[in-house]
Amino acid sequence: MSILIDESTRVVVQGITGSQGRFDTRYCVAYGTDVVAGVTPGRGGQDVEGVPVHNTVKAAVEASGATASVIYVPASGIKDAVLEAVDAGIGIIVALTENVPRHDAAIAVAAARAAGVWLIGFNTNGVISPGKSKLGGIGGNRADELYVPGRVGVCSRSGGMSAELSAALAAGGYGVSTCISMGGDPIVGNDMSEYARQFEADPDTDAMLFYGEPGSGLEQGLARAMRDGEITKPVVALIAGVFQENHPKGLSFGHVAAMIRAEGDSASAKRRLLAEAGARIAHRLGEIPELLDRAPVDRSRHSSP
Repeated sequence: MSILIDESTRVVVQGITGSQGRFDTRYCVAYGTDVVAGVTPGRGGQDVEGVPVHNTVKAAVEASGATASVIYVPASGIKDAVLEAVDAGIGIIVALTENVPRHDAAIAVAAARAAGVWLIGFNTNGVISPGKSKLGGIGGNRADELYVPGRVGVCSRSGGMSAELSAALAAGGYGVSTCISMGGDPIVGNDMSEYARQFEADPDTDAMLFYGEPGSGLEQGLARAMRDGEITKPVVALIAGVFQENHPKGLSFGHVAAMIRAEGDSASAKRRLLAEAGARIAHRLGEIPELLDRAPVDRSRHSSP
């Protein structure tokens, strides 16, 4: 199994006729993702990479039975794009746009939650269940090389680090059940603890790997779920950004949300909190397989088919 997406996921691409939408769709189709429709207002009747284009998400869903959406829309239009997907009955939305205005992001997240929709992002490069499906630009044309099928669930604040984490697992003889780039904006659709609960319930995920950074309360929520006994599978966490503790508070580095406002926002504080909750803390990528070995997680069950 995997979480959120698999080979049965039927995907609509909002903004498919734009350059990035076209580019990523080409690689998703080549990977085996079931991209069944695209949407660009006023471009209905065209096709991109053999995918029919519709004017609205509702029309695309009615024609194709799409269950998931990937959105390539500028920040000024992302709120309306998410609301349109929610209204059309889409169950999983991947919103790649970064620096979404916070008021718009809050409205979009609230609408998705009210409808029971999983909203991955904002500022994500996608989600992949190796060997089954990928949504967004995650993995590019090297997805098979970077994301080896296995039994470790990965959730990362950084899209680039999603690949680094998964490659580190593969180098250590492990593989990935699902890898989620959850988004680096200040407001994201779902938090770490929610993804952790999904991995906890997945019989084919044996352990979890999280990548975090300064800012936000995401790691704190994960630690709380672990302390409350909701998460019992082994958790490995790599929290970057200790260097920010040498700089004045209120400065962001990398992602706009990576900002220390108070002591609890720092990487060091998050490492301590997660360690106290039972997580195994990695300080370098090469240490991740070693920590899984000590968990212990049976390496033989993580090799590719």
